[in-house]
Amino acid sequence: MSKQIVILGAGPAGLMAAWEFNQAGYQVTILEREEFVGGMCATQTFQGEKGEYRFDYGGHRFITKNPKLLQFIDDLMTDDLLYAERTSVIRFKGRTYNYPLAIGNLLRNAPISLLAGAAIDLVFKLPFQKRPNEQSTSNFAEWIETRFGTTLYKNFFEGYTSKLWGIDPRQLSADWASQRISLLDLKDVVRRLIPKRGATPRTYAKKYRYPKLGFGQMYTKLADKLQAQGVTIVRGANITALEQGRDALKNNDLNKINSIDAVTYELNGETHSINCDHVVGTIPLPVVCKLTGFDSGLTYRSLRFFNMPMDIENVSQNTWQYLSDPELIGTRLQEPRRRSPFMAPKGQTSVMIEIPCNKGDDVWHMDNDKLLKRVKQDLDHLGIPDVSTGEFFTTYTEYAYPMMDVSYNAKRERAITHLNQFGNLVMTGRQGTFRYIFTDTAMEMGLMAAEGIIKGEDNRRQIFDHRNEKTVIEVQSIMDDKKTPEGKHVT
Repeated sequence: MSKQIVILGAGPAGLMAAWEFNQAGYQVTILEREEFVGGMCATQTFQGEKGEYRFDYGGHRFITKNPKLLQFIDDLMTDDLLYAERTSVIRFKGRTYNYPLAIGNLLRNAPISLLAGAAIDLVFKLPFQKRPNEQSTSNFAEWIETRFGTTLYKNFFEGYTSKLWGIDPRQLSADWASQRISLLDLKDVVRRLIPKRGATPRTYAKKYRYPKLGFGQMYTKLADKLQAQGVTIVRGANITALEQGRDALKNNDLNKINSIDAVTYELNGETHSINCDHVVGTIPLPVVCKLTGFDSGLTYRSLRFFNMPMDIENVSQNTWQYLSDPELIGTRLQEPRRRSPFMAPKGQTSVMIEIPCNKGDDVWHMDNDKLLKRVKQDLDHLGIPDVSTGEFFTTYTEYAYPMMDVSYNAKRERAITHLNQFGNLVMTGRQGTFRYIFTDTAMEMGLMAAEGIIKGEDNRRQIFDHRNEKTVIEVQSIMDDKKTPEGKHVT
């Protein structure tokens, strides 16, 4: 008799786990709270006066160092997968800096005070500063200041980081810095700013793949394929309980007392229960902890997305712009058609602004008209003309960033220990492991969860630690070394 698998969440990890289980002949049911698949990687469609616009939940790109996963996506998407190159800038105090930094651009744009301060830090301060021995107990501000100096920290890191996370950077774990900043220190900055033999410093993967109709197209296609092969996907399912040890008590089998026998959920006002042999959880780790009677203390930083069609062909040539000024409400401004021209009607474009907040705070509840006025003020500050069509809408992501404060690692370990007592429960993916990871890593985690169950191996610790090396997570992509096919490139 085939085993019954219940997967919580139809995001990248959940769908990939379902694929692996389905290939092995298991019966799979996916329970998804939303009416769409893809989780944070979904794409929304907006029908405007000028035509159809598409907006992702954030800025997504498909990059990977895994050739098998890359081939899987190529085969899944075929001609619907475009090739693009990222162009980014930093906007700060009325100036625009290339990202990554380039020596000519920096010298032309940076104020003398900034350059002089960085030079003083490099020569007279940094050589005498002691770095913390343990990264796990150090904080973001300490990590930056002991590597890049106070001047760069105050100008490029402090205000942006405070706005993004809503806490003092000295309360933020150094893990965020180590996984997001590929440069080693200020000396490394200087070395990389001076290119050798015309080379450009590689601080992140520039080339990437992107679906024609938005990042979510990958997951709608995968979901359609799974359903055609017999996988059940229940959309709009609100999970209310994980029933523990019911069958063990009934059969007097104490070896299975710590197991999940059934998942209860509400759908269209009715309560349903589905029996299971194994549960794969890709929904937020703190949520599953609460469903099993444990308060992890782990929290998330939320995002509100402001999406607005623009009656112009291009706002800029940038994929996104980092908005470092603390007084600007957003942290990134993105132009979706920079990834794919099909994200907006011909001759039109759109902008999407990521606005960090906490669920229930003033920004989360801000009236749309008030938010529109605020956004237009910020766009004017950035020198972007008011050429909107008059249409806009906002969306929310409650679980955008796992709150990586200085205490999060200890809380996460306690949560892992609690959940690992349930022998047939495997947590995986970005939300399920409370990790800031990219899509390809979440997909790999989903495959690992399925493989462990299929082989009868407990690989949960390996899943939690997968690609957790102390290095920047977006430096390399195997696509950087591949030739782009003709006719499939978009800038």
